Amino acid sequence: MVKVAVVGASGGIGQPLSLLLKLNPLVSELALYDVRLAQGVAKDLSHISTNAVCKGFDKDQIAEALRGAHVVLIPAGVPRKPGMTRDDLFKINAGIVKGIVTAIGQHCPDARILIISNPVNSTVPIAVETLKAMGKFYPGNVMGVTTLDVVRAETFLADYLIAQKKNSLSKQFDKTKMYKDVTVIGGHSGNTIVPVLKKKPLISTLASSYDEFVQRVQFGGDEVVKAKDGAGSATLSMALAGYRFAEQVLKSIHRENTPPIPTYVYLPGIANGVKAQAKLSSSLEYFSLPANLLDGRVTSVDDTILDSLSPQERKLVERAVKELGSNIDKGKKFVNGNAKL
Repeated sequence: MVKVAVVGASGGIGQPLSLLLKLNPLVSELALYDVRLAQGVAKDLSHISTNAVCKGFDKDQIAEALRGAHVVLIPAGVPRKPGMTRDDLFKINAGIVKGIVTAIGQHCPDARILIISNPVNSTVPIAVETLKAMGKFYPGNVMGVTTLDVVRAETFLADYLIAQKKNSLSKQFDKTKMYKDVTVIGGHSGNTIVPVLKKKPLISTLASSYDEFVQRVQFGGDEVVKAKDGAGSATLSMALAGYRFAEQVLKSIHRENTPPIPTYVYLPGIANGVKAQAKLSSSLEYFSLPANLLDGRVTSVDDTILDSLSPQERKLVERAVKELGSNIDKGKKFVNGNAKL
């Protein structure tokens, strides 16, 4: 029996994410929380003929929503609008995430926490510092969801390869199979996002398109914000990405073997994390790397991926590390009362 809670369930990401979770046979109970409309979303989803029991909880019912939850997904907060950076989002979403994580520490401290709320580079440190202060921090339980970057990398890589082979389309460019060719490490904003090609000859294959490919993976969110003309950001693709990550966590809880999946984690508390720090920067506490899951928790990260980077990818990692430091400090200072908003 697995209870999953979605905090921010009536938002642009929360609703489609909740729908996907309602369809998953590994979910026994689905608790939907938001400051408004969550009960309506839950009632709507409860009419779907799958076995997960779906309940909605409004503003003053977060304790009941979280109590007994094994997995908590947090898409709560405001979406990015045109001209708004992820740092702008920090001013609003930092307090929201801190409040939610405090409630998790009080009502379901053993839950696996999947943080979607941006800026993930800073909100994950906020969650960790909040739980540390409460004496409720378990490193493998807190995961920043960076899966949207992976989904975009798979999509865009196939697009560029198909464009170059337009006279000989083949199944090797099936977008559902591109996970064999590319992954993403680093952080979850702009220059901190580092696409890594598993087959290095693909860099030469992409040729002059390589830099454009990297740019699109790093700033693909801007395309959506612009196309929605101020009406929102990436919600549907983010919901799918969040679900894809949650599905691996759920399978792991049910003792199914799952492949390593990238997630943004607190390195000092994870096996191989210190080794990864030594290869990146000894002072860098957070980074997204392929992670191994057991019982829905991160048990170790794959630091060896850092040993086989191309020269181009190494430069991207160096740039990401420099930027991540300030993102992480911002989150930590917010919790410690030193943030300058």
